[in-house]
Amino acid sequence: MAQIDVLVERITAGDADFIHDPYPTLDELREATPIVWNEATQQWMVTRFADVSAALKNRSLGRDYTHRFTHEELGREAPDARWARFNEHERWSLLSIEPPDHTRLRRLVSKVFTPRSVNRLADDIARFSDDLLDRCDELGTFDLLADYAQPYSVAVICSMLGVPTVDTQRLLDWSHAIVKMYELSASDDTKRAADDAAAEFIEYTRALIAEKRAHPDGLLVSELARVEDEGDTLTEAEIISTTMVLLEAGHEATVNTLGNGFRALMHHRDQWERVTSGAVTYASAVEELLRFDAPLHMFERWVLEPGVEIAGQRLEVGDEIAMLFGSAQRDPRRFDDPDTFDVGRDDPAHVGFGGGIHFCIGAPLARQELARSVQGFAERFPDLRLVVEPTYHPTFVIRGLTELRLSTS
Repeated sequence: MAQIDVLVERITAGDADFIHDPYPTLDELREATPIVWNEATQQWMVTRFADVSAALKNRSLGRDYTHRFTHEELGREAPDARWARFNEHERWSLLSIEPPDHTRLRRLVSKVFTPRSVNRLADDIARFSDDLLDRCDELGTFDLLADYAQPYSVAVICSMLGVPTVDTQRLLDWSHAIVKMYELSASDDTKRAADDAAAEFIEYTRALIAEKRAHPDGLLVSELARVEDEGDTLTEAEIISTTMVLLEAGHEATVNTLGNGFRALMHHRDQWERVTSGAVTYASAVEELLRFDAPLHMFERWVLEPGVEIAGQRLEVGDEIAMLFGSAQRDPRRFDDPDTFDVGRDDPAHVGFGGGIHFCIGAPLARQELARSVQGFAERFPDLRLVVEPTYHPTFVIRGLTELRLSTS
Protein backbone atom coordinates (compact mmCIF):
# COMPACT_ATOMS: atom_id res chain seq x y z
CA MET A 1 0.00 0.00 0.00
CA ALA A 2 2.93 2.31 0.68
CA GLN A 3 4.00 2.10 -2.97
CA ILE A 4 0.46 2.96 -4.11
CA ASP A 5 0.53 6.01 -1.85
CA VAL A 6 3.78 7.11 -3.50
CA LEU A 7 2.20 6.81 -6.96
CA VAL A 8 -0.86 8.80 -5.89
CA GLU A 9 1.36 11.48 -4.36
CA ARG A 10 3.36 11.67 -7.61
CA ILE A 11 0.18 12.29 -9.60
CA THR A 12 -1.08 14.90 -7.16
CA ALA A 13 2.25 16.75 -6.96
CA GLY A 14 2.73 16.70 -10.73
CA ASP A 15 6.51 17.10 -10.76
CA ALA A 16 8.35 17.80 -14.00
CA ASP A 17 9.30 14.17 -14.72
CA PHE A 18 5.73 13.01 -14.22
CA ILE A 19 4.31 15.78 -16.41
CA HIS A 20 6.77 14.94 -19.20
CA ASP A 21 5.70 11.29 -19.19
CA PRO A 22 2.90 10.36 -16.78
CA TYR A 23 2.26 6.95 -18.32
CA PRO A 24 4.75 4.78 -16.39
CA THR A 25 3.25 6.07 -13.13
CA LEU A 26 -0.32 5.68 -14.38
CA ASP A 27 0.46 2.19 -15.67
CA GLU A 28 1.96 1.15 -12.35
CA LEU A 29 -1.00 2.53 -10.40
CA ARG A 30 -3.58 0.94 -12.73
CA GLU A 31 -1.93 -2.48 -12.45
CA ALA A 32 -1.67 -2.15 -8.67
CA THR A 33 -5.31 -1.17 -8.05
CA PRO A 34 -8.49 -0.30 -9.95
CA ILE A 35 -9.49 2.34 -7.40
CA VAL A 36 -7.61 4.23 -4.69
CA TRP A 37 -8.36 6.99 -2.20
CA ASN A 38 -6.41 10.24 -2.69
CA GLU A 39 -6.24 11.86 0.71
CA ALA A 40 -4.85 15.13 -0.65
CA THR A 41 -7.74 15.75 -3.04
CA GLN A 42 -10.40 13.80 -1.10
CA GLN A 43 -11.29 11.73 -4.17
CA TRP A 44 -11.46 8.10 -5.21
CA MET A 45 -9.20 7.72 -8.27
CA VAL A 46 -10.47 5.19 -10.82
CA THR A 47 -7.75 3.76 -13.05
CA ARG A 48 -9.13 1.08 -15.41
CA PHE A 49 -11.05 1.48 -18.65
CA ALA A 50 -14.08 -0.70 -17.85
CA ASP A 51 -14.67 1.07 -14.54
CA VAL A 52 -14.17 4.54 -16.04
CA SER A 53 -16.49 3.76 -18.94
CA ALA A 54 -19.16 2.36 -16.61
CA ALA A 55 -18.88 5.34 -14.26
CA LEU A 56 -19.41 7.77 -17.15
CA LYS A 57 -22.74 6.08 -17.88
CA ASN A 58 -23.84 5.47 -14.28
CA ARG A 59 -26.85 7.69 -13.53
CA SER A 60 -26.22 7.28 -9.80
CA LEU A 61 -23.20 9.49 -10.35
CA GLY A 62 -23.34 13.11 -11.44
CA ARG A 63 -21.21 16.08 -12.34
CA ASP A 64 -23.02 18.13 -9.71
CA TYR A 65 -24.93 17.41 -6.52
CA THR A 66 -26.59 20.75 -5.70
CA HIS A 67 -29.79 19.73 -7.51
CA ARG A 68 -30.19 16.99 -4.89
CA PHE A 69 -28.32 18.08 -1.76
CA THR A 70 -27.06 21.16 0.01
CA HIS A 71 -23.35 21.56 0.65
CA GLU A 72 -24.04 21.12 4.37
CA GLU A 73 -25.88 17.83 3.84
CA LEU A 74 -22.81 16.33 2.18
CA GLY A 75 -20.33 17.96 4.51
CA ARG A 76 -18.85 20.01 1.68
CA GLU A 77 -17.80 23.63 1.59
CA ALA A 78 -19.78 26.02 -0.58
CA PRO A 79 -17.94 27.35 -3.66
CA ASP A 80 -15.40 30.00 -2.73
CA ALA A 81 -17.11 33.40 -3.04
CA ARG A 82 -13.82 34.90 -4.23
CA TRP A 83 -14.32 33.12 -7.55
CA ALA A 84 -17.95 34.11 -8.05
CA ARG A 85 -17.64 34.96 -11.74
CA PHE A 86 -15.97 31.65 -12.55
CA ASN A 87 -18.75 29.89 -10.67
CA GLU A 88 -21.29 31.92 -12.64
CA HIS A 89 -19.60 30.78 -15.86
CA GLU A 90 -19.93 27.15 -14.68
CA ARG A 91 -23.53 27.43 -13.48
CA TRP A 92 -25.27 26.37 -16.71
CA SER A 93 -22.43 24.55 -18.41
CA LEU A 94 -23.54 21.35 -20.16
CA LEU A 95 -20.46 19.74 -18.63
CA SER A 96 -21.56 20.61 -15.10
CA ILE A 97 -25.33 20.34 -14.74
CA GLU A 98 -27.55 17.31 -14.22
CA PRO A 99 -31.12 16.38 -15.23
CA PRO A 100 -33.68 17.77 -15.46
CA ASP A 101 -31.77 20.99 -16.32
CA HIS A 102 -29.24 19.11 -18.43
CA THR A 103 -31.94 17.27 -20.36
CA ARG A 104 -33.77 20.49 -21.22
CA LEU A 105 -30.65 22.49 -22.03
CA ARG A 106 -29.05 19.77 -24.17
CA ARG A 107 -32.32 19.25 -26.07
CA LEU A 108 -32.49 22.94 -26.93
CA VAL A 109 -28.81 23.22 -27.84
CA SER A 110 -29.05 20.07 -29.99
CA LYS A 111 -31.79 21.69 -32.06
CA VAL A 112 -29.21 24.28 -33.11
CA PHE A 113 -25.91 22.37 -32.91
CA THR A 114 -26.97 19.72 -35.42
CA PRO A 115 -25.01 17.40 -37.77
CA ARG A 116 -26.23 19.63 -40.61
CA SER A 117 -24.82 22.76 -38.94
CA VAL A 118 -21.48 20.97 -38.47
CA ASN A 119 -21.43 19.74 -42.07
CA ARG A 120 -22.08 23.29 -43.26
CA LEU A 121 -18.74 24.25 -41.72
CA ALA A 122 -16.76 21.87 -43.95
CA ASP A 123 -15.81 24.55 -46.48
CA ASP A 124 -14.84 27.01 -43.75
CA ILE A 125 -12.77 24.35 -41.99
CA ALA A 126 -10.92 23.53 -45.21
CA ARG A 127 -10.32 27.21 -45.96
CA PHE A 128 -9.03 28.02 -42.47
CA SER A 129 -6.73 24.99 -42.59
CA ASP A 130 -5.40 25.75 -46.07
CA ASP A 131 -4.68 29.40 -45.25
CA LEU A 132 -2.72 28.45 -42.16
CA LEU A 133 -0.87 25.65 -43.96
CA ASP A 134 0.19 28.26 -46.53
CA ARG A 135 1.56 30.33 -43.67
CA CYS A 136 3.45 27.32 -42.27
CA ASP A 137 4.89 26.68 -45.73
CA GLU A 138 6.11 30.27 -45.95
CA LEU A 139 7.75 30.03 -42.54
CA GLY A 140 9.43 26.68 -43.22
CA THR A 141 10.00 26.20 -39.51
CA PHE A 142 6.96 26.93 -37.37
CA ASP A 143 5.19 26.29 -34.08
CA LEU A 144 2.29 23.93 -34.76
CA LEU A 145 0.37 25.37 -31.80
CA ALA A 146 0.78 29.15 -32.25
CA ASP A 147 1.02 29.17 -36.05
CA TYR A 148 -1.65 26.60 -36.84
CA ALA A 149 -3.66 24.82 -34.13
CA GLN A 150 -4.68 27.79 -31.98
CA PRO A 151 -5.77 30.18 -34.74
CA TYR A 152 -7.36 27.27 -36.63
CA SER A 153 -9.49 25.94 -33.80
CA VAL A 154 -10.64 29.34 -32.61
CA ALA A 155 -11.45 30.41 -36.19
CA VAL A 156 -13.64 27.33 -36.62
CA ILE A 157 -15.53 27.77 -33.35
CA CYS A 158 -15.95 31.52 -33.90
CA SER A 159 -17.26 30.86 -37.42
CA MET A 160 -19.83 28.51 -35.95
CA LEU A 161 -20.78 30.81 -33.08
CA GLY A 162 -20.84 34.01 -35.15
CA VAL A 163 -18.10 35.71 -33.13
CA PRO A 164 -16.15 38.49 -34.91
CA THR A 165 -12.72 37.26 -35.99
CA VAL A 166 -11.10 40.44 -34.62
CA ASP A 167 -11.92 39.16 -31.13
CA THR A 168 -10.25 35.75 -31.44
CA GLN A 169 -7.10 36.64 -29.47
CA ARG A 170 -9.17 37.88 -26.53
CA LEU A 171 -11.15 34.65 -26.60
CA LEU A 172 -7.94 32.61 -26.64
CA ASP A 173 -6.53 34.52 -23.68
CA TRP A 174 -9.74 34.08 -21.67
CA SER A 175 -9.95 30.39 -22.46
CA HIS A 176 -6.32 29.71 -21.50
CA ALA A 177 -6.80 31.45 -18.15
CA ILE A 178 -10.16 29.85 -17.30
CA VAL A 179 -9.24 26.20 -17.91
CA LYS A 180 -6.34 26.40 -15.44
CA MET A 181 -9.00 26.48 -12.70
CA TYR A 182 -9.60 22.74 -13.25
CA GLU A 183 -6.13 21.63 -12.14
CA LEU A 184 -5.57 19.67 -8.92
CA SER A 185 -3.49 22.37 -7.23
CA ALA A 186 -4.28 25.71 -8.84
CA SER A 187 -2.81 28.62 -6.87
CA ASP A 188 -4.86 31.60 -5.72
CA ASP A 189 -3.14 33.72 -8.36
CA THR A 190 -4.20 31.23 -11.04
CA LYS A 191 -7.74 31.19 -9.70
CA ARG A 192 -7.87 34.97 -9.57
CA ALA A 193 -6.75 35.17 -13.20
CA ALA A 194 -9.39 32.59 -14.16
CA ASP A 195 -12.10 34.52 -12.33
CA ASP A 196 -11.09 37.80 -13.97
CA ALA A 197 -11.11 36.14 -17.38
CA ALA A 198 -14.53 34.61 -16.71
CA ALA A 199 -15.91 38.02 -15.72
CA GLU A 200 -14.67 39.62 -18.93
CA PHE A 201 -15.85 36.71 -21.07
CA ILE A 202 -19.32 36.80 -19.48
CA GLU A 203 -19.75 40.51 -20.21
CA TYR A 204 -18.45 40.07 -23.75
CA THR A 205 -20.91 37.23 -24.39
CA ARG A 206 -23.78 39.20 -22.86
CA ALA A 207 -23.11 42.03 -25.33
CA LEU A 208 -22.79 39.55 -28.18
CA ILE A 209 -26.20 38.04 -27.39
CA ALA A 210 -27.78 41.50 -27.40
CA GLU A 211 -26.19 42.17 -30.80
CA LYS A 212 -27.47 38.87 -32.19
CA ARG A 213 -30.98 39.50 -30.89
CA ALA A 214 -30.98 42.88 -32.66
CA HIS A 215 -29.30 41.57 -35.83
CA PRO A 216 -29.82 37.78 -36.22
CA ASP A 217 -27.33 36.09 -38.56
CA GLY A 218 -28.42 32.46 -38.43
CA LEU A 219 -25.21 31.36 -36.66
CA LEU A 220 -25.07 29.51 -33.36
CA VAL A 221 -25.30 32.33 -30.79
CA SER A 222 -28.07 33.95 -32.79
CA GLU A 223 -29.93 30.63 -33.01
CA LEU A 224 -29.44 29.88 -29.31
CA ALA A 225 -31.10 33.22 -28.57
CA ARG A 226 -34.19 32.28 -30.57
CA VAL A 227 -34.47 28.48 -30.22
CA GLU A 228 -37.72 27.16 -28.77
CA ASP A 229 -39.02 23.66 -28.16
CA GLU A 230 -42.34 22.78 -26.56
CA GLY A 231 -42.47 26.28 -25.11
CA ASP A 232 -38.96 26.07 -23.65
CA THR A 233 -36.34 28.68 -24.43
CA LEU A 234 -32.84 29.38 -23.15
CA THR A 235 -32.22 32.11 -20.61
CA GLU A 236 -29.43 34.62 -21.13
CA ALA A 237 -27.37 32.94 -18.41
CA GLU A 238 -27.78 29.56 -20.13
CA ILE A 239 -26.73 30.96 -23.50
CA ILE A 240 -23.68 32.60 -21.90
CA SER A 241 -22.52 29.35 -20.24
CA THR A 242 -23.19 27.33 -23.40
CA THR A 243 -21.28 29.74 -25.62
CA MET A 244 -18.33 29.82 -23.25
CA VAL A 245 -18.08 26.06 -22.76
CA LEU A 246 -18.33 25.39 -26.50
CA LEU A 247 -15.39 27.68 -27.11
CA GLU A 248 -13.26 26.55 -24.18
CA ALA A 249 -13.81 22.81 -24.46
CA GLY A 250 -13.68 22.75 -28.24
CA HIS A 251 -10.63 24.94 -28.55
CA GLU A 252 -8.49 23.44 -25.79
CA ALA A 253 -9.19 19.83 -26.77
CA THR A 254 -8.51 20.39 -30.47
CA VAL A 255 -5.26 22.29 -29.90
CA ASN A 256 -3.90 19.79 -27.38
CA THR A 257 -4.90 16.77 -29.46
CA LEU A 258 -3.03 18.21 -32.44
CA GLY A 259 0.01 19.13 -30.37
CA ASN A 260 0.25 15.87 -28.43
CA GLY A 261 -0.69 13.86 -31.52
CA PHE A 262 1.84 15.39 -33.89
CA ARG A 263 4.56 15.00 -31.28
CA ALA A 264 3.71 11.28 -31.25
CA LEU A 265 3.68 11.15 -35.06
CA MET A 266 7.10 12.81 -35.26
CA HIS A 267 8.48 10.34 -32.72
CA HIS A 268 7.04 7.41 -34.68
CA ARG A 269 8.13 7.98 -38.27
CA ASP A 270 6.75 4.63 -39.39
CA GLN A 271 3.28 5.73 -38.28
CA TRP A 272 3.62 9.13 -39.98
CA GLU A 273 4.56 7.31 -43.19
CA ARG A 274 1.44 5.16 -42.89
CA VAL A 275 -0.58 8.39 -42.79
CA THR A 276 1.23 10.15 -45.64
CA SER A 277 1.16 7.07 -47.87
CA GLY A 278 -2.58 6.59 -47.48
CA ALA A 279 -2.12 3.20 -45.81
CA VAL A 280 -4.55 4.34 -43.08
CA THR A 281 -7.41 6.79 -43.19
CA TYR A 282 -7.12 10.22 -41.61
CA ALA A 283 -10.16 9.42 -39.45
CA SER A 284 -8.44 6.32 -38.08
CA ALA A 285 -5.31 8.30 -37.25
CA VAL A 286 -7.41 10.87 -35.36
CA GLU A 287 -8.84 8.22 -33.03
CA GLU A 288 -5.33 7.12 -32.09
CA LEU A 289 -4.24 10.70 -31.48
CA LEU A 290 -7.14 11.06 -29.05
CA ARG A 291 -6.28 7.81 -27.25
CA PHE A 292 -2.49 7.67 -27.13
CA ASP A 293 -1.67 10.98 -25.41
CA ALA A 294 -5.04 12.21 -24.18
CA PRO A 295 -5.70 15.98 -23.98
CA LEU A 296 -7.88 15.42 -20.88
CA HIS A 297 -6.48 13.21 -18.14
CA MET A 298 -9.08 13.45 -15.41
CA PHE A 299 -12.82 13.99 -15.07
CA GLU A 300 -14.87 13.95 -11.86
CA ARG A 301 -18.25 12.64 -10.75
CA TRP A 302 -20.15 12.79 -7.45
CA VAL A 303 -21.96 9.85 -5.88
CA LEU A 304 -25.64 10.84 -5.72
CA GLU A 305 -27.33 7.64 -4.56
CA PRO A 306 -26.60 4.87 -2.04
CA GLY A 307 -25.40 1.46 -3.19
CA VAL A 308 -22.77 2.61 -5.70
CA GLU A 309 -19.84 0.23 -5.99
CA ILE A 310 -16.80 0.62 -8.25
CA ALA A 311 -14.25 -2.18 -8.62
CA GLY A 312 -15.50 -3.77 -5.41
CA GLN A 313 -15.23 -0.55 -3.42
CA ARG A 314 -18.52 0.58 -1.90
CA LEU A 315 -18.93 4.35 -2.06
CA GLU A 316 -21.00 6.71 0.04
CA VAL A 317 -23.35 9.46 -1.11
CA GLY A 318 -21.27 12.61 -1.43
CA ASP A 319 -18.04 10.81 -2.33
CA GLU A 320 -16.22 12.18 -5.36
CA ILE A 321 -14.51 10.02 -7.95
CA ALA A 322 -11.74 11.12 -10.31
CA MET A 323 -11.67 9.07 -13.50
CA LEU A 324 -8.12 8.87 -14.83
CA PHE A 325 -8.66 9.01 -18.60
CA GLY A 326 -4.95 8.85 -19.40
CA SER A 327 -4.67 5.64 -17.43
CA ALA A 328 -7.86 4.14 -18.87
CA GLN A 329 -6.74 4.84 -22.45
CA ARG A 330 -3.62 2.71 -21.86
CA ASP A 331 -5.43 -0.19 -20.15
CA PRO A 332 -4.27 -3.54 -21.65
CA ARG A 333 -7.60 -5.09 -20.62
CA ARG A 334 -9.26 -2.95 -23.28
CA PHE A 335 -6.54 -2.09 -25.83
CA ASP A 336 -4.09 -4.58 -27.32
CA ASP A 337 -0.50 -3.45 -26.81
CA PRO A 338 -1.77 -0.08 -25.47
CA ASP A 339 1.63 1.63 -25.17
CA THR A 340 2.19 1.16 -28.90
CA PHE A 341 1.20 4.11 -31.07
CA ASP A 342 -0.80 2.53 -33.91
CA VAL A 343 -2.56 4.93 -36.29
CA GLY A 344 -4.38 1.99 -37.88
CA ARG A 345 -5.93 0.85 -34.62
CA ASP A 346 -9.21 2.45 -35.80
CA ASP A 347 -10.91 2.19 -32.43
CA PRO A 348 -13.33 5.07 -31.75
CA ALA A 349 -14.67 3.50 -28.54
CA HIS A 350 -12.21 5.31 -26.30
CA VAL A 351 -13.28 7.79 -23.61
CA GLY A 352 -11.65 10.81 -25.21
CA PHE A 353 -15.06 12.46 -25.58
CA GLY A 354 -16.46 11.24 -22.25
CA GLY A 355 -19.60 9.15 -22.13
CA GLY A 356 -23.19 8.90 -20.96
CA ILE A 357 -25.37 11.99 -20.95
CA HIS A 358 -22.28 14.21 -20.83
CA PHE A 359 -20.75 12.77 -24.01
CA CYS A 360 -19.14 15.70 -25.82
CA ILE A 361 -21.76 17.45 -27.94
CA GLY A 362 -18.96 18.80 -30.14
CA ALA A 363 -17.36 15.42 -30.93
CA PRO A 364 -18.43 15.37 -34.63
CA LEU A 365 -17.01 18.86 -35.13
CA ALA A 366 -13.76 17.98 -33.34
CA ARG A 367 -13.29 14.85 -35.43
CA GLN A 368 -13.86 16.83 -38.62
CA GLU A 369 -11.39 19.54 -37.58
CA LEU A 370 -8.74 17.02 -36.57
CA ALA A 371 -9.09 14.85 -39.68
CA ARG A 372 -8.82 17.88 -41.97
CA SER A 373 -5.66 18.95 -40.16
CA VAL A 374 -4.00 15.54 -40.39
CA GLN A 375 -4.94 15.38 -44.07
CA GLY A 376 -3.57 18.86 -44.76
CA PHE A 377 -0.21 18.26 -43.13
CA ALA A 378 0.16 14.78 -44.63
CA GLU A 379 -0.57 15.98 -48.15
CA ARG A 380 1.41 19.22 -47.99
CA PHE A 381 4.36 18.23 -45.80
CA PRO A 382 5.11 14.49 -45.95
CA ASP A 383 8.70 15.22 -44.85
CA LEU A 384 7.57 17.12 -41.74
CA ARG A 385 10.20 16.95 -38.98
CA LEU A 386 10.50 17.74 -35.30
CA VAL A 387 12.98 20.58 -34.75
CA VAL A 388 13.36 20.45 -30.97
CA GLU A 389 11.88 18.21 -28.28
CA PRO A 390 8.89 20.09 -26.80
CA THR A 391 7.87 20.51 -23.19
CA TYR A 392 4.42 20.10 -21.68
CA HIS A 393 2.54 22.70 -19.70
CA PRO A 394 3.05 21.98 -15.95
CA THR A 395 -0.52 20.71 -15.62
CA PHE A 396 -2.00 17.25 -15.25
CA VAL A 397 -5.75 17.46 -15.85
CA ILE A 398 -5.45 19.27 -19.19
CA ARG A 399 -2.40 17.89 -20.98
CA GLY A 400 -0.78 19.93 -23.70
CA LEU A 401 2.50 21.26 -25.04
CA THR A 402 3.87 24.77 -24.63
CA GLU A 403 4.91 24.70 -28.29
CA LEU A 404 5.80 22.20 -31.05
CA ARG A 405 8.52 23.42 -33.40
CA LEU A 406 8.34 21.62 -36.77
CA SER A 407 10.08 21.96 -40.12
CA THR A 408 8.37 21.33 -43.45
CA SER A 409 11.45 19.59 -44.86
